[in-house]
Amino acid sequence: MSSLSCSPSDLAHRLQAGEAALFPTDTLPALATKPESAELLWELKQRPRHKPVILMAATGQALLECLGQPIEPAWQHMADRYWPGALTLVLPARGTWLEQLNPGGSTLGLRLPACPAALELLTLSGPLATTSANRSGEPACLDHKEAAERFPQVAQLAPVPWPAPLGQGSTVIEWLPSGQWQLLRAGALLPPELGANA
Repeated sequence: MSSLSCSPSDLAHRLQAGEAALFPTDTLPALATKPESAELLWELKQRPRHKPVILMAATGQALLECLGQPIEPAWQHMADRYWPGALTLVLPARGTWLEQLNPGGSTLGLRLPACPAALELLTLSGPLATTSANRSGEPACLDHKEAAERFPQVAQLAPVPWPAPLGQGSTVIEWLPSGQWQLLRAGALLPPELGANA
C-alpha cells in the first residue's frame, strides 16, 4: 500500500492537472477524474468502454445544469428529496459532459454523495467523473487501505482512515421517455416514488 494521501486542496490540484484520485463517499469509495480525463477511469478499472461513469458535483443544481437541457419537475423532485444521498439519477443529456462520461450514449448518471469529505473535495475540484474504486469484475473496495492496494499509484483524500461507508452501491434509477422512473440497480436506498415501476 503506497497511495499518497493529500489534503482536499492538493488533491483538487492533482485532479485539475489530469490525475485520478480516490476519495470516500457515503456508499463506497470512489475513483475519480475531471470529466475531460475520464478515459483514465476506463484504463485504471480495465472497464469496457460501453459502460458509462457517473458525474458527481458539490450541489444538486450544479449536477442538473450539466445535462445541457431543461430540467423536468420530476427530476428536480427526486434531487430535492434524496440528494445528498445514495441515489443515482440517470437522465437524458446532451453536450460535452455526455460525450466524456457516456460516449455514444444519450443519458448521464448523476449523484450527490452524503459525505462531507467528498463534498468538500467536489467544492474545490468542480464536477468529477466517478466510479467505484475497484477493477472491473472485482469486489468494490470498502476503505482507504483496500483502495490503496488496488490503485497504489493513485493519490487519495486525507485524512485517513475514511468514514465507514454503507458498503453498498447507490440505487440507480433512469427516467424513461414515457415519463416514468425505471429501476436499473437496487442499492442502499429505494425511493417509494418508484412504486410498481420497480
